[in-house]
Amino acid sequence: MKRKIKNPYIGVENYNCFGCSPDNPIGLQLKFYEEGDFVVTDWQPSVNYQGFVNILHGGIMGTLIDEIASWVIFIKLKTGGFTSNMSLRYKHSVRTDEGPVHLTAKIAQTRRNLVDVDVKLYDCHENLCVEGIVTYFTYSQEKAQTIKVIPKIDAYYEDE
Repeated sequence: MKRKIKNPYIGVENYNCFGCSPDNPIGLQLKFYEEGDFVVTDWQPSVNYQGFVNILHGGIMGTLIDEIASWVIFIKLKTGGFTSNMSLRYKHSVRTDEGPVHLTAKIAQTRRNLVDVDVKLYDCHENLCVEGIVTYFTYSQEKAQTIKVIPKIDAYYEDE
């Protein structure tokens, strides 16, 4: 079952995240869903994000991967943190003149306050194009609430 994740940062003063703010005109404007152990998203590339002609820039692919990994931390661990390492393997290029990419992410391993998130990026033909592990340094839930990194967890879900 796919469950829509609400972006609780919408309306927060100065919120303009390149990855997920719907109001950033040059941003990716990602929307996320929870599907079992996974957080998933689909995103339509455009020529504005290309490197070579009609090829999605590798840095944008890395940004997509980093962003979905952070939402795994928010949703699955109910806390926040920051990226401490990203290890990516680019397997195939992604075209900007075809359909949307699909990303999946889930927790692979937890070691104290370090969490490895396994992320995969597929093109519109379901070819695995990038796979990686994003390591996050995570805050305790209490500290995340205190420093206002995250809202209360129920803010991430639509009223049911």
